Amino acid sequence: MTESLDDERMACWRAYIEASQRLFTQLEDDLRADSELSFADYHVLVLLSEAPGQRLRMGELAGRLVFSPSRLTYQISSMQKRGLVARESCPADRRGSEAVLTATGLLTLREAAPHHLRSARTHLMDDLDDAEIACLNRVFDRLGRRLRADCDASSTLSE
Repeated sequence: MTESLDDERMACWRAYIEASQRLFTQLEDDLRADSELSFADYHVLVLLSEAPGQRLRMGELAGRLVFSPSRLTYQISSMQKRGLVARESCPADRRGSEAVLTATGLLTLREAAPHHLRSARTHLMDDLDDAEIACLNRVFDRLGRRLRADCDASSTLSE
């Protein structure tokens, strides 16, 4: 019984990973075609636009993006050359620096966002077959049950 459950679980995760990779590639291609932004550029701009003062410490930004510090430095330098972000010293930490969203970056994000959202909806609806959708639904259902159980357990412990 557990072998078949483990096989099903592995098949679900494999399908999830394959569908996610295909979807990511399609979204990246569409985003570049519409706005000349990479997915990483877009993600940095979104995070900065949502941050207080539209600025984040580089370490916090790296953590949210799951980037290595050297990868983030390269990413920010590339975006800085195109005028999308600026890099300033951090008043709270003299050794650190912050990425700051520029007016050009905000405008670029506003122009790219509707195209990106439309592209995501299109690919989610058109490019996943019924088996992949059913598999993803099972995965998300299990994750939802697990999260609810964890929330219930933590609320019981805090009472």
